[in-house]
Amino acid sequence: MESAGVRRHRVVRGRRSRPDPKLYAGRGKIEEIARAAGELNAAFVVFNHALSPAQERNLEKELAQSGPLRVMDRTEVILEIFAQRAQTSEGKLQVELARLEHLSTRLVRGWTHLERQRGGLGKTGGPGEKQIELDRRYIAQRVRVLKHKLQSLKKQRTVQRRSRVRREVLSVSIVGYTNAGKSTLFNALARAKAYEADQLFATLDTTTRRVWLPDAGAVVFSDTVGFIRSLPHMLVAAFRATLEETIHADLLLHVVDAASPAREEQQAEVDKVLAEIGAQDVPQIVVSNKIDAASLEPGVERDQYGRISRVFVSARTGAGLGELRGAVAEFARERAAVRTGAPETRTLQPH
Repeated sequence: MESAGVRRHRVVRGRRSRPDPKLYAGRGKIEEIARAAGELNAAFVVFNHALSPAQERNLEKELAQSGPLRVMDRTEVILEIFAQRAQTSEGKLQVELARLEHLSTRLVRGWTHLERQRGGLGKTGGPGEKQIELDRRYIAQRVRVLKHKLQSLKKQRTVQRRSRVRREVLSVSIVGYTNAGKSTLFNALARAKAYEADQLFATLDTTTRRVWLPDAGAVVFSDTVGFIRSLPHMLVAAFRATLEETIHADLLLHVVDAASPAREEQQAEVDKVLAEIGAQDVPQIVVSNKIDAASLEPGVERDQYGRISRVFVSARTGAGLGELRGAVAEFARERAAVRTGAPETRTLQPH
């Protein structure tokens, strides 16, 4: 919630074997939430789960006894953060599309004017057409416009990608869980100035830079949007055009926060989203970042075939970045050898 600019005053926890179909939580837990909201004179109640439109409406009716308030679910909070973070025109279009598609299922919620009838002719609809139908029509029209604009941007990206392929430029996408340090690593590798901050979804827009690496030649690095547990499907769909840089990459640098106690779960969540967008077969090197905070030393690990599988770095201090550049260069040489049929050369290092 703090990432969305909202102060959290109280956390109410609960556990059920399965969500209640009407209210998500049980009756006793809803009463506890209502009491807390009344004591705090709260304006929002946020559920850290995805709620159905019916559950949101039912919860607002139940909790309205302590005064009018808005119920938000996990998806709406993420959408709010996305809306605050989007910088480029493409990012803003993607966020607006996701918000409109989410809103289209919740138009009846709390909109008192929607129950009134509106008369009129022509484009506004026939006599007696409800306001809600007009709102749905407007959203549908706006969604079509946004999709058309994003499709045009996708075509431009495809042309740029084909140009890189013709020049045989290695494409490397930096992926990872949100706040793992992807943008800091991108800036360190590409000597760029992408926005970086200790907050969720600091980066929403793909930033691309071309860099010359010794023994590798030209390499295009792309910084991408961070992933998160239970990332709503509509957000994955809305950002698919941006994530296509990941799908078509030659190599993924999967950044993991080495200091996070949940690093293994976060790495698994990123792999799950990569599979969802069709990037599960793109070669990966895991980058264990923030080793300064985890008291680890820079270095590399190799798999049973002798290929580098993990590099330990600190993007903030620069420790291990030389080894990471070397790993990218080694991958580039192996890729070139496969294409030309030349024998591979590799210097084995101890684990």
